Amino acid sequence: MDECPRCGATLEYLSLGEVTTVSCGRCGYADVPVDHQPEREEGESWREALQRFYG
Repeated sequence: MDECPRCGATLEYLSLGEVTTVSCGRCGYADVPVDHQPEREEGESWREALQRFYG
């Protein structure tokens, strides 16, 4: 078995039909590539967020 790259626990292999994925039951790691970079460098005020939300 492989070890989780985050916490070192044993990874679980899950399959549904022809699709297989890997996950960690301890820390929640999944082998799904994501990009966690913010779109904006500076923070957004609540006023700006509400204006963006309500249009």
